[in-house]
Amino acid sequence: MMTDPIADMLTRIRNAVNVEKPFVDMPASKVKRGVAEVLKREGYIWDFAVLDEKPAPVLRIELKYGPSGEKVIQRVKRVSCPGRRIYFHAKDLRPVLGGLGIRVLSTSHGVISDREARQQKVGGEVLCEVW
Repeated sequence: MMTDPIADMLTRIRNAVNVEKPFVDMPASKVKRGVAEVLKREGYIWDFAVLDEKPAPVLRIELKYGPSGEKVIQRVKRVSCPGRRIYFHAKDLRPVLGGLGIRVLSTSHGVISDREARQQKVGGEVLCEVW
């Protein structure tokens, strides 16, 4: 039984990037799709797709690498976990690594990056940090 599907998603991405795989597959959900959308908007992945496979849908993420094969995703870190939720108000959100990284938040406006949360002036649960 999986108790933290977001941590599982981030671990799969981290492992796939470490061995330089072109894509990674995982069980799909709305929150995972939202995290993938944020990663695509912020330029950390090429694309993602939800494949209709049996017995459950699969989320496939196409990982992004630089022209010389350098990793675009250097580090992925889970912030909130089921036992300890971390929330931020919009005014408390500071850039990650001086703007070189992002935080992914679950808000009342959906799953968005910290940059979008500051623009929309909304806070929420911090799911992860990526740089």
